[in-house]
Amino acid sequence: MLYFLGGLLNQYFGPARLLQSYTVLIVLSLYCGFIVVRFGMPHFFKFMPHDRGREFTVNGEAAKGKPTGVGVFFISVFVLLSILFVPLDWFELSALALTWLMMLTGFLDDRSIKSWGEYKKALLDLIISLAASVLLAVYLTGESSDDKIYFWLPFLTHKISVAPWVFVVISTVLIWASVNTTNCTDGVDGLSSSLVLIALLTVGVIFYFILGHKDIAAYLLVPSVKNGASWAVMTFCLAGVLMGYLWHNAYPSKCLMGDAGSRALGFFIGLSVMISGNPFLIFATSSIIFVNGGLGLMKVFLKRFFHINFFSSIRFPLHDHMKVKFGWSPTQILIKFMMLQLLITLAVVGIMFKVR
Repeated sequence: MLYFLGGLLNQYFGPARLLQSYTVLIVLSLYCGFIVVRFGMPHFFKFMPHDRGREFTVNGEAAKGKPTGVGVFFISVFVLLSILFVPLDWFELSALALTWLMMLTGFLDDRSIKSWGEYKKALLDLIISLAASVLLAVYLTGESSDDKIYFWLPFLTHKISVAPWVFVVISTVLIWASVNTTNCTDGVDGLSSSLVLIALLTVGVIFYFILGHKDIAAYLLVPSVKNGASWAVMTFCLAGVLMGYLWHNAYPSKCLMGDAGSRALGFFIGLSVMISGNPFLIFATSSIIFVNGGLGLMKVFLKRFFHINFFSSIRFPLHDHMKVKFGWSPTQILIKFMMLQLLITLAVVGIMFKVR
């Protein structure tokens, strides 16, 4: 909205042209997101449901009674600010709507007296992930000069054509996995939000400085993303609101994002990775999230449906194992997991963009 307003006002007021600078829009959206959530969210705590304790989670009682589901606030702020700051096309509007819908399903479960259950939530996640994947496949096909969808992959200098149905399957699985592993990681104050923040800043930088810049993308032998700069603005906007939330969620936390926040954040990360054209980018954004929560999901799946004991001596999510086995404090878990993710991110990004 401001982008188009800047174009209209430019002829009357020269500095209005700055509203058409993506750098300016990134800065404005980041800071506005942080300020609105940092100072506005506490006023909504009284309207939020309260955590009832976390079953099967170490020190789960510490969360009992705290406002939860506050993801409904900061995700809504993110959507509104994106509409304000980003020049949106139909798919970006659809992505925002689906992100908000994913948040809503989580919030309704947060406020429900009786949990919706694993299967119901997993099915809803799958439906929304599938809808996003189908819409993205249609969008990418329409934007392509030859009506094909392409991936660019590590160690290859040329892009690879992917059948639409294959793309939809890969995208749905990746987004669904991102949603649920991010949700599983939300068990230590500040952990999930800090790891997601690293992921968002990584994706934002890649979109703005590499994929959204034709010359740099061509130099690095990767296809550019037409609306890469717009996705960068949205990504940094979400990073800003997440910083505002983290201000209140840092140990010891005053509030919890709940499924409303974790599911929406995981969804947006997964979708952003698929938009980049390289599904392996998920390792740069979410390796620790996938290890922390994903192996636990795999362990439960194999044991429940195939009676196979997988990592029986390790407790999942992995942060619970570190608490029980090694006596790590919440702060130690947070700092060490963040350091590991930063090391992995730098290595994976370097390999993907330079070893080609």
